[in-house]
Parts: sequence; structure tokens; C-alpha cells
Amino acid sequence: MNKKGNIRRVYPGGNTYKGFYSFYDYILKQEEANRIVVIKGGPGVGKSSFMKKLGETMIYKGFDVEYHHCSSDNNSIDGVVFPQIKVAFIDGTAPHVVDPKNPGGVDEILHLGDFWDEDKMVENKLKIINDNKEVGRNFRRAYRYLSAAKDIYDNIQENIDDAINWATVNKTTEQLIKEIFANKACTDKLGKVRHLFGSAITPEGVKDYLETLIEPNEMVFMLKGQCDSAQSKILEKVGELAVSKGYDVEIFHNHFIPEKLDHIIIKDISTALTISSKFEGSKYKSIIIDTCLDKEVLKKREEELKLDKEKFDELINLAVLNIKCAKKVHDHMEEYYIPNMDFTAINFLREKTVERILKWREK
Repeated sequence: MNKKGNIRRVYPGGNTYKGFYSFYDYILKQEEANRIVVIKGGPGVGKSSFMKKLGETMIYKGFDVEYHHCSSDNNSIDGVVFPQIKVAFIDGTAPHVVDPKNPGGVDEILHLGDFWDEDKMVENKLKIINDNKEVGRNFRRAYRYLSAAKDIYDNIQENIDDAINWATVNKTTEQLIKEIFANKACTDKLGKVRHLFGSAITPEGVKDYLETLIEPNEMVFMLKGQCDSAQSKILEKVGELAVSKGYDVEIFHNHFIPEKLDHIIIKDISTALTISSKFEGSKYKSIIIDTCLDKEVLKKREEELKLDKEKFDELINLAVLNIKCAKKVHDHMEEYYIPNMDFTAINFLREKTVERILKWREK
């Protein structure tokens, strides 16, 4: 029996203060792919199940699988990648509409709508339209709450930034860079960057699968503290230097503020930097960034910080509530699709698709 493949779990998109934010172009780059299959169809037609079962089959056959979870329903899959074969399947429906960029050469469309009873679907036309409107309304409310939360977050960060000694931050960054890149020579190429989310604001709150991202032999540096801007800048500088030296870098953005970085992974030198304790492994080092803070400044603004944090949490919770409401309507809409699908034919298609994936391995 083959050794089972490894599983990684990430988010290609997120519900942020800017609305829905997409890194779907980074699921698998066009230039690297043997095939990218864009799956179309409505809610309940089986897109997520199709990809999950493909993944399960390939894991059993010994291939690694990267699942890309949906931020609007973290138990659902929006994409699956087989990195050793360089093949990806991607949900191409709203809000992350994906269409083939190089049809035939790289991409193709798999339309699960070919397996529904069109006459019965048309009978539910007005119900589907109304439910779609309600889903959209709930997401607009959620994004307004997240936008308002960003203003409160800016209040918090302004107070913290006023307390940061940036000279100390720069010194800490320099020491960290020396430790990471000691005796690491430049390669003969320019490194590549891949942008994703490691966590997401979902109907269940903020959810992540960070424990699936780090391998046991990788060195992990954890930046501990409340200096978000300092931590993000350190990650940014280390990532830029790694790329300039020719190393490929995975950058994981913050689920709420996509401009901010939470984690980077440099596989070529088995190194990761993170703000999360979930990455903790056998090789682990903490770097206390709060040593860069003037605690007297923070003490003077303690009441402001407490009030702002309370309001921030309240707004995030309201956003989550509306995302949860949107999911509830979306789940209800599946009832118009599921009874009218030919899942036997879809299962047969999935079996044939596995055969195609294994043939793409030979290219």
C-alpha cells in the first residue's frame, strides 16, 4: 500500500474590511500548471464534495493535497491542488468568480449544471433570485461592520505605534535576518512569491488550519506581542530579502487587514516566521517584540485602548453574525438544487476525472 499523502489547508480569499479579498490567482500559477479546472454551478450541486472526494482519493494514492477552504463556510472547499502533479480544481462561482485565462492550453470549465433538471430549476426561479439577494444583503452588512471595525483598529494601532521605538525594531530585524540567513548564499534565480490567507473571518468566527502548514523539521520564529505594524514590517523585510536571494516565499496575510502580514514560510531553507503560537514545533524560538514599546505611553492611554478594543470586538462579532446569516440563507438555497441533481452521473464523472489527473502527471 502506498504511503498516504500530506494535507495542507489554507484560505484563498477572505472577508476583510475591504470586502471580499481574493488571492485566487495564487492557488496555482498559470505558468506552472499542467491543468486548472474551473468548476461552475449553483449552491448544492456538489462542487465542494467533488473536490473533497478527489482529494481523498489522491491522498490514498500517496499524493499531497492542498485544500483551499471557503471563508464564507470554512467547512466547504473552494479549491484543491495536487502540487506534485501541478493540477488544481477551483470553484469559479461568486463572490470569487474565476474564468479560464488560457482556455484549452491551461484551463477548462467543468459545469456541474449539466447534471441538473433544468425544468425543475426554472420552477424555483424567483425563490433563487430572492435568496441570492438576501445573501448579498447580509454580506454588505457584514462588510460595513468590518469597515467600521477598521477605523477602531486604527485608533488602537495609533496609540501602540506612538509607543514603538522603531530604532529597536530595526535592530531586532537586523539580528533576526542575520540568524535566518547566516551562511545562506544567493541562488541563481529570483524567488517567487505566493500570497494566501492562513485564517479567515467565517460564520464560526476567526478560523485557521495553521497546524497543517509547518513541517516538523522547519525552524519557526514567533514574533510575540501587540505591535502589529512592527511585526508586519519585520515579516515584510524578511520576505523581500528571501526573494532577492532566490528563495520562494509563501506569504500569509491577515484575515481582517490584507495589507498586513501574519506569517511567511520559506520552504527552501526550512524556515517560517509567524505571530501565532499554533506553529510551535520542535524547532521554535520566541522573539518578544513588545520590548520595543514604551510602556509609560501605553499606560497613559490605557482607558482609550480598553474602550476601543471592546468596540472593535463588538463590530467583529456583528460582522460574523451577518456572515452566519448569509450562510443560513445559502444553505436554504441548496434545497432548490440538491433534489434536482443527478449525483450518480457526477460520481461517475469524478472517477473519470481521477484518471485524467493521473494522466496529467505524465506531462
